[in-house]
Amino acid sequence: MVIKILGTGCANCKKLEANAKEAIKELGLDAVVEKVEDLQAIMAYGVMKTPALVVNEQVKVMGKVLSAEEIKKYLN
Repeated sequence: MVIKILGTGCANCKKLEANAKEAIKELGLDAVVEKVEDLQAIMAYGVMKTPALVVNEQVKVMGKVLSAEEIKKYLN
């Protein structure tokens, strides 16, 4: 499983990344978290508001910082 956090490095982006890593750890998943900060790459996903959560190349949420509990719903 590949999880991408799309964002330019703002505090909200970093929080979403930390929450995603926490969710993966709590679920015991074998997943990779990648940070995408390049604006062209972010726009290629059709994301206009960051941060965004991408799971296996599908945009799940944009413009919102999800808690680890909320992220788990997208990982199961």
